[in-house]
Amino acid sequence: MSQLTIRQVEVIRAVMMAGTIQGAAALLNVSAPGISRLVKYSEESLGLRLFDRKGGLFVPSAEAAAIFEMIHQVHRQMDNLNNAVKALRKGEDVRLSFASAPSIAQFIAARVIRRVRSRFPDLFIDLNILKIEETTDYLLLDRGEFVVMSSAVANPALSSVPLATGRLMVIVPDGHRLAQKAAISVHDLEGEDFIGVDPDDPYGAALARPFVEAGVTPSFTMRGRFAQTVVSLVRHGLGVALIDEFSVAEVYMPGLTRRPLVEEAGITAWVVTRKGRPLSSYAELTIENFRREMAAAISRQDWDH
Repeated sequence: MSQLTIRQVEVIRAVMMAGTIQGAAALLNVSAPGISRLVKYSEESLGLRLFDRKGGLFVPSAEAAAIFEMIHQVHRQMDNLNNAVKALRKGEDVRLSFASAPSIAQFIAARVIRRVRSRFPDLFIDLNILKIEETTDYLLLDRGEFVVMSSAVANPALSSVPLATGRLMVIVPDGHRLAQKAAISVHDLEGEDFIGVDPDDPYGAALARPFVEAGVTPSFTMRGRFAQTVVSLVRHGLGVALIDEFSVAEVYMPGLTRRPLVEEAGITAWVVTRKGRPLSSYAELTIENFRREMAAAISRQDWDH
């Protein structure tokens, strides 16, 4: 005896609902002869009379009553399955958790999330802002799928993959004497009130490297822990600073002038994941969009002009 296929279940139910071959064909948007042939084939292969023909109507036969109840159940389950697939396509009832360094979260992450939400409008996104020393616990305790950081994380249980390398930018208040330059050297910054990040911090160490290589000692007047803090201090006229371009990757930043650093230097953004933990398709899409947004930021050449 043959087994019913999903298509046979669909056709048999349509005939039950419509009561006629023509009605079932209209429900399924197919030809009536095709419906008639499939019903006849199903009855022959099962060795059962599924319908009694009464006055042009197809009435479920008494002996097949138990089968019809199961057909209803199968159809309901198929509806549930299709609805679940549709929900996954939209991101319904699904959570994507990831984290970012503050410097990347402010502008780049916001653009990435906008892209992801346009693809999955109902996806719930949980974005955490982390310091580099918090990354290991975040991933190993399974609080999120990945972290985007401005430096790699040295831990045998974690994998760090480069996303993009951005230039270092000098930021000065609007109207500052250095704002007239097309590019600014670390030598131009000697004697300026300098706002920096602790060089013991991996991010701060990358920012300090051009000064060390040039033998220049900046005149630190204050330090900030995060890039956003440094940007805010400069915008308020409290000094000048060196920063990665991802931290100032906004078209309009009133009060702030950005210029590329003359010396060759940059900061690499990394995606850090837990080894052996498969990423969801949502996480993979988000990481790919980080690559795209960072590449777009790097290709921009019209800083404040």
